Amino acid sequence: MSRPTLATAAFWQSAGERSAKTFAQTLAALLIADGTGLLDSAWLPRLSAAGMAALISVLTSIGSDAATGDGPAIVGPERIE
Repeated sequence: MSRPTLATAAFWQSAGERSAKTFAQTLAALLIADGTGLLDSAWLPRLSAAGMAALISVLTSIGSDAATGDGPAIVGPERIE
């Protein structure tokens, strides 16, 4: 009997990488859209929004795996064996 994809370290490594990228992209977008300087920005709300986006990314990875059984991507090269 094989382990479910969610139980593998490879799945969580891929999902973690995706959520870290989502966090960084969301934070960058919020900082740029604000148009303020680095020291003038309201960091807490932006970090909170980026954290929520990262959590949604992890949940999306879990949903993708539930739909396909092949890992955090619905299509593409990320196939966890």
